Amino acid sequence: MKKEQVVNCQFSVWYPLFKKHTIKSLILPIPQNVIDYLLDDGTLVVSGSENINSQTQINNSDSDEEDVQWTDDETTTAVTAPEFPEFNIKVQEAINVLGGCVFPKLNWSAPRDANWIALNSSLQCQGLSDIFLLFKSSDFITHDLTQSFLHCSDDSPDPTINYELVLRKWSELIPGAEFRCFVKENKVIAISQRDYTQHYQHIAKQEASISSSILEFFRDHIQYQFPDEDFVLDVYRDSSGRVWLIDFNPFGEVTDSLLFTWEELTFGKYLTASQTQEDTTPQDGPAFRYTTSEVTVQPSPCLSYRIPRDFLDLTTGEDAYKLIGFLKLVSEMGMRTTETRTSVEKAECSCESCFKM
Repeated sequence: MKKEQVVNCQFSVWYPLFKKHTIKSLILPIPQNVIDYLLDDGTLVVSGSENINSQTQINNSDSDEEDVQWTDDETTTAVTAPEFPEFNIKVQEAINVLGGCVFPKLNWSAPRDANWIALNSSLQCQGLSDIFLLFKSSDFITHDLTQSFLHCSDDSPDPTINYELVLRKWSELIPGAEFRCFVKENKVIAISQRDYTQHYQHIAKQEASISSSILEFFRDHIQYQFPDEDFVLDVYRDSSGRVWLIDFNPFGEVTDSLLFTWEELTFGKYLTASQTQEDTTPQDGPAFRYTTSEVTVQPSPCLSYRIPRDFLDLTTGEDAYKLIGFLKLVSEMGMRTTETRTSVEKAECSCESCFKM
């Protein structure tokens, strides 16, 4: 995967080319002070002036109650978030143009790993404070801002990136109708169910028509139009059979291969519809994989982002040093517990001997 491929998958690069085949969106440049705020690793205090009115109403409703001074004002430090009035106005205007509710993302990624922190457990946003809450809680967003070219193979200097806030008109998409297409040398070689953690019965029943409509959409609107010949394409097939473009991703390990492996996609001569079949004979069309039964249902990989990273490293064994440190800590705690019990037993014995005397 080359850095140029990553650059070409930025939303602002491909959206003008395929605007009529995807969801209506608006793109806003992000000021540097907003980027600094998103990367600030301090206390999570969400900025956004749209909360002022609601907070005022709450304060007014409590005005009749007796005021209680819980702490000394001189020793209390109020943590406040920075305000971005000009940027907030632009964001709110864009949200209003798009119908009042939007799906936010950066140049490449959306904060899919942070929906658990939202009050509605959704990525639907109605103001800048909603967006900030998701962005500051998302590892995906941090990756965009700090490690955009992490898995690239070329040693050339990193291109300069102008970070942008992408606001997409909110649409209720059915997870079972989303698919990921892997394109190599301008040919679709594989299609995977996007939400592979669930079993959707209609996919097996409509496999042929789904594959056919996706390939037709690709040939008519995408093939040879995208700047690269190797890329990953996310699409949505609605109830009428129409296919919509959702996103582009680089063809490489930075992109989730879902029901395939990157070894298969990169080096496999003949991809098959099943992971257990050998790729010895060619098949007509791309390999199409989907969850075939309830037995193969898996937990969402985004669930791992709801627990501290250290816990995840310990349970998966990804960080050996953390595991060694944890075992040493457990051992030391065990030794201390043993020493404490011994001391208590000795003290009890001394007391008994005193009584006997």
